[in-house]
Amino acid sequence: MSRRVFRTRAPLALALGAALAAPQALTAPVAAAGRYSVTALKFTVQAGGRSCTVDADLYRPAGVDSAHRAPAVLATNGFGGSKSENSTAGIGKAFASRGYVSLIYSGLGFGNSGCLISLDDPGIDGTAASRLIDFLGGKRAADDGTRADFVTLDGTGDPRVGMVGGSYGGAIQLATAAVDHRVDALVPLNTWNNLAYALDPNNADGTVPGAFKWQWTNGFYLMGERQLLAQPNLDPSRINSLTCLHFVTKVCATIRALNSGSYRAGPTAELLAYLHSVSPASYLNRVEAPTLLVQGQVDSLFNLNEATATYRTLKAQGTPAKMIWQSWGHSGGVTDPADGELNLIQGDLDRSYVGRRILSWFDRYLRRQHTDTGPAVAYYRDWITDPGHRYATADRLPALGRTLYLSGDGKLVDNSTKVARGSRTYANRLTPTSHSESSLAAIAGVQDPAPFDTEGTYLGWTGEPLTRTVDVVGAPRATLRVVSPQAARSRHSDNAADRLVLFAKLYDIAPDGTKTLVHRLVAPVRVPDVTRSFTVTLPGIVHRYQKGHRLQFVIAASDDAYFGNRGIKRVTVVSAPGDAGVLELPVLGG
Repeated sequence: MSRRVFRTRAPLALALGAALAAPQALTAPVAAAGRYSVTALKFTVQAGGRSCTVDADLYRPAGVDSAHRAPAVLATNGFGGSKSENSTAGIGKAFASRGYVSLIYSGLGFGNSGCLISLDDPGIDGTAASRLIDFLGGKRAADDGTRADFVTLDGTGDPRVGMVGGSYGGAIQLATAAVDHRVDALVPLNTWNNLAYALDPNNADGTVPGAFKWQWTNGFYLMGERQLLAQPNLDPSRINSLTCLHFVTKVCATIRALNSGSYRAGPTAELLAYLHSVSPASYLNRVEAPTLLVQGQVDSLFNLNEATATYRTLKAQGTPAKMIWQSWGHSGGVTDPADGELNLIQGDLDRSYVGRRILSWFDRYLRRQHTDTGPAVAYYRDWITDPGHRYATADRLPALGRTLYLSGDGKLVDNSTKVARGSRTYANRLTPTSHSESSLAAIAGVQDPAPFDTEGTYLGWTGEPLTRTVDVVGAPRATLRVVSPQAARSRHSDNAADRLVLFAKLYDIAPDGTKTLVHRLVAPVRVPDVTRSFTVTLPGIVHRYQKGHRLQFVIAASDDAYFGNRGIKRVTVVSAPGDAGVLELPVLGG
């Protein structure tokens, strides 16, 4: 057992006095000193039919004891990280300095914790986290005999505990709350609602497989599989077999199936069912803990639609929920957030809008203060120069309020009577001809080429220069009908890979012709039935189209970050007055 004592930096200590004005006071010495100890602990837990070692650090504020208890915060790492990762350890330090008992642990299969990686499966990862809650509630000891008799209790064995963390450390919160209703508050950042959508998205119909997001998926898969090279003396419980080293078998089978490019009916249904089973979408009905969702706008791995789906489900079932769309996500800003944005590595909770909202959330649900937890919805606006005013707020998600039409002459018009009769055609090639992003560029710190589309492999509809600024906040939606004889002949195939794939996206064209693909986001589509119209929900955005700029809607044949069409498929879009594709935008002010 090791014990270290730290003094936090001045900004954290100065904020502590206000943060600890709780009914269950943590005593003046704690508030004044801002000191805490850190103790390394091990827990042996049963999860998923295996015995797993969990490696954790207990951050205990000075002055907190059985007579002066404090609520707790439980957190774990993002994928590939550990309890020692800067942002993960930063959570422990930030909350301990504010008087919370913090238990920070390496997720199963990461750091020095045992067992296989199972994608935050509630029955495995959620169960393991629940055993740590047993410790915080005084029901069990750590392997060395350490007990926690200093956490605020709501009942015998029921600690007052919240969870916070990002990405992989975000989904684990929902998985834990689904199996353990002792959790009192959640703050998932930048995480998924449905892994089937995240890794194999079809933005037109969830019942049909999508377009495999091969760069993101294989990047994380290889990150998990390379651990034996990085840690030669790896715990044997973290090794599955030679064909699937560090993941549970179903994860490896799913990755191999996606990489095969085949979507035959039986295996595909099983694949999608597994991804769904380890996704919050399948178990949110069991989540009762008040949830503050934070999702990043610059994120092609888990876009804003993921948090929106979770938010709507929680609200509909009566679970208290609010949502913030911050600036940074997996695709940018993680290591260098914009001025005034949340930075967990620095522990600047009190100096950022999102950080203050998190503190208020825990003040309300862990300290049980009558604290204002803020508006239902808030979103970052990158066009506002003052860091103190970059967030706008609302009591609900913006609605689709602006309708534009796809004219036969390539124009985007604001009235169906302006639609010109005409048809336009493109065709894919055997290699990708469009580029949106190199998915791991931001994480790897390398330069990513600007997005582009190759002539003849896409269609675009461009609006007139705007006469005023237009703010789009939310997920645009397009209703399309295309003609593709090659795709039509294969629509009854038992292999969905034969169906037509296309990619919808929105550009911002400046007066000088410069084109910007907003946050490099695209909407992959595998058309359910090419003989019928279909609706595409694009990734949510928060973007200001400046006066004089033009909005362009594009459908492209391919994208090099995804798997695309099998074989060459020509696509024609026909437009006529009263019979044209429609683009709907969530525009502020109508």
